[in-house]
Amino acid sequence: MIRLRIGTLALLTTVLQAGLTVIAAPARAQEHYPVKPVTLVVPYATGTTTDLIARAFAPRFSEILGGNVVVQNRPGAGGTIATQMVAVAAADGYTLLMANSTHAINPALYPALSYDSKRDFAGVALMAESAYLIVASLQSGAKTLKDLIALAKKSPGDVSYASAGIGTSTHLAGAYFSKLAGIELRHVPYKNSSDYVSDLLGGRIEVTFVPTAFLLSQVKAGKLLALGVSSAESMHSPVEVPSAREAAGIDYQYTAWFGLLAPVHVSPAILAQLSRTVRIAQEHEDIKAEFAKLGLGARNVPLAEFDAYIRTDMDKLGPFVKASGARAE
Repeated sequence: MIRLRIGTLALLTTVLQAGLTVIAAPARAQEHYPVKPVTLVVPYATGTTTDLIARAFAPRFSEILGGNVVVQNRPGAGGTIATQMVAVAAADGYTLLMANSTHAINPALYPALSYDSKRDFAGVALMAESAYLIVASLQSGAKTLKDLIALAKKSPGDVSYASAGIGTSTHLAGAYFSKLAGIELRHVPYKNSSDYVSDLLGGRIEVTFVPTAFLLSQVKAGKLLALGVSSAESMHSPVEVPSAREAAGIDYQYTAWFGLLAPVHVSPAILAQLSRTVRIAQEHEDIKAEFAKLGLGARNVPLAEFDAYIRTDMDKLGPFVKASGARAE
């Protein structure tokens, strides 16, 4: 009897061990990430600063994660279409949002958003920051920032500035400058940043306010004029541009941020892995070179700290959006 009990116990132990091995195998398989392509959803058109950052990082992400990382552009409605898409995506780490400052503006602009900018997303990492260039058409008649201000004061509302849409960061950048300079510029909103480039080049729009990377090639080619930059200090690379303070005595400081968000219920382990991936990628020489070429500043604020950063930005920008009278179309 004793031998039978021992044998039975041994048999049961073997069966249980085998069962646990079978159960553990899928669990171990699920621990590996990624096992399929990861999509970086960009809420804006190709060629915008957000898109350029995503495309600079995607190859490095693929290399570090050991899986394919692709960029998908879903422009429209001030970035809310792409943001909604990511908000309802499976919380498995395979659909991520390449966001920018407009993410913090939209809750004040769109009171009936179908997602919650705070509760429906988890921060992965803040990746970059950018000052804004004040860029003028060659036909505007302004050679300097003082010229632009003088033209606007001479004919209030006649000098027009383009933006990527009502309430976007490019809109607010122009509205903020106008307030500080004591001038009235006529706001002309477009559906996307790329839509107004031809009008600016053709002189149908006088000026725009954009992150440094967006119109840099046209400025370097002499097709557009950079009259000032919205940073405390003047820009010396990749182009020489005076600060608004130096050019016109205006303390105009306004920046855009760019970072990676995930659906809120993505596992902490995957979020941490993605955040480490961003940090490692930022150390690659090609990323540093790309940032220098685009006039971007690298910055890393990870995970919950990035969530707090965005909430602070919302609290700061919300009242300004409401005071500006901006409303979603």
